[in-house]
Amino acid sequence: MELYNCSLEELWQRLEKGEVSSLEVTRSVFKRIADVDETIAAYLEIDEKGALIQAESADERRRKGDATTPVTGIPLGLKDLLSTVGLKTTCGSKMLADYRPEYDATVVTRLREAGAVITGKLNMDEFAMGSSTENSAFKPTCNPWDSGRVPGGSSGGSTAAVASATAIATLGSDTGGSIRQPASFCGVVGMKPTYGRVSRYGLIAFASSLDQIGPVTLTVADAALLLSVIAGHDERDSTSVNTPVPDYYGNLKQDIKGLKIGVPKEYFGAGLDPEVEAAVRLGCRQLADAGAQFADVSLPHTDYAVATYYLLATAEASSNLARYDGVKYGFRAENTDGLLDMYRTTRAQGFGDEVKRRIMLGTYALSAGYYDAYYRKAQQVRTLITRDFDEVFADNDIIVAPVCPTPAFAFGEKIDDPLSMYLSDILTIPVNLAGLPAISVPCGFTKSGLPIGLQLIAKPFAEETLLRVAWHYEQMAGWAGRRPELVTKAVN
Repeated sequence: MELYNCSLEELWQRLEKGEVSSLEVTRSVFKRIADVDETIAAYLEIDEKGALIQAESADERRRKGDATTPVTGIPLGLKDLLSTVGLKTTCGSKMLADYRPEYDATVVTRLREAGAVITGKLNMDEFAMGSSTENSAFKPTCNPWDSGRVPGGSSGGSTAAVASATAIATLGSDTGGSIRQPASFCGVVGMKPTYGRVSRYGLIAFASSLDQIGPVTLTVADAALLLSVIAGHDERDSTSVNTPVPDYYGNLKQDIKGLKIGVPKEYFGAGLDPEVEAAVRLGCRQLADAGAQFADVSLPHTDYAVATYYLLATAEASSNLARYDGVKYGFRAENTDGLLDMYRTTRAQGFGDEVKRRIMLGTYALSAGYYDAYYRKAQQVRTLITRDFDEVFADNDIIVAPVCPTPAFAFGEKIDDPLSMYLSDILTIPVNLAGLPAISVPCGFTKSGLPIGLQLIAKPFAEETLLRVAWHYEQMAGWAGRRPELVTKAVN
């Protein structure tokens, strides 16, 4: 098997045994990028030169007997909203098309210190606003399983890179499902940690009370290994929680017999594709066969989650994106008539339609006379949604549900219908509103060959339990590590 097709776990073990070198692994991944990324378009910037230098350093680290980590010498890609010294950080936007940060995000610093090899920056919906990666200012990314379909979003580049084996693993961000939904569409593992588990310092914000960085990987074990590196308290992030980081990988194989799993009736209603429901129901039966105990539960305020999210997230976006005005950095419109015209023209030309739509909606929700009716009311409903989860978790360890109502949809199918696009995240948004950890694990395919994801949700900071249940399910289900067949460039 080609090195680029290996899991992070397998490569870590082979590197530690000296069976392969990081240079060999890294060259294999860049050969794969050269062969297929022109079709998939997962990358916005590729750093082969820098990656090979990092790979040499990782190999030297091992030769000297210096301390290593599971990601030492492993080629990883980064969603293009994570600040990186030496590489552009565009957020998929014309507004930041040439922006090069002078500092690394905390997660990037931790990866570099751990010896990871950074392959480049990955495509995304502009400022993480979208569910298809069609909102990128630069290009759409294709779903590796069907190039006529979207990879999901906003972390579409991150999931497509793992599915197409152009990165061994990646980091994405999840504000309303932006890791889990594309992971489901692309047939990979995608995890959103508890809000506060992973530092957001250096993440270019969309909605600060919702954004969370997480791993995108081929297997659950890979997610556990990568999360162990990036998790933990950070004094530079006031929302980072100072709580111990368990041994996620070491505890994966602990028994799940007797664990209580709730199945929310609201997540299996109208609009759920029959093939998706069948795959998720089969996953429930497999977990029951492993000894988990199931119960029907209710999350009664689920129907209000999308409306609540699109008031709170857009309000925060309106505030966060006010800084992009053409004054200090980023895009600035030319030939404008005075300061106010420069502001207006810069923002009109620099932002795409979806970002403008959300800024306007958020500004309206925060405006005088409407704040109480919209923003404050949405905060109150957010509390009710959180209480729903608290009540379920009083008697259950895990919640199981679909990730998305449907498999990946076609390009252009929803882009001109914002409400339909927003509803594709209806089963992931509540988790962000409540700040909970959740994971998408492959649970089958449709008759037409499109991946389906199973969503597991846990109590705050119960990532250890979440990963353990996901790992046991993955072992029984047998879907882990499947790759689409991609046409590569002909060898001259």
